[in-house]
Amino acid sequence: MKLLILILNKVEKLEEVLEGFLEIGITGATVIDSVGMGHILCEEVPIFAGLRFMFAGARPHNKTIFSAIKDEKEQAAIDLLKKILGDLNQPGTGIVFSIPIDRVEGLKPEI
Repeated sequence: MKLLILILNKVEKLEEVLEGFLEIGITGATVIDSVGMGHILCEEVPIFAGLRFMFAGARPHNKTIFSAIKDEKEQAAIDLLKKILGDLNQPGTGIVFSIPIDRVEGLKPEI
C-alpha cells in the first residue's frame, strides 16, 4: 500500500480530481485546507517581506489530499493527475508524492 499525497494549488480542480479518483477505483481520500510556507513568511511575518519575489505566482491557499491506495493504482493516479493538472513541474500546479504504508487498520478490505 501507498499513501498518495497531493498538494493541490489549482483548488478549482479539486472536484475533477476526486471524480477522477473514483473512476480509477480510488474510493477514499481526506482533503484538508493548507497554506504554503511562502504565504506565511511573506504575508504574515513582515521581516521576510523581501522574499516575496521568490514566491511570485504562488497561491495563498491550497488543498492537501491524502489517500491510502493499492500499489498498482499509484501510476494510474499520477497519470490522472497529470491529465487534469498538466505538467506538475510547472510552478503553481501542485506536488504529488507517495510513501509506503507498513501498517493500516480501520480501512475497508477493498483498499
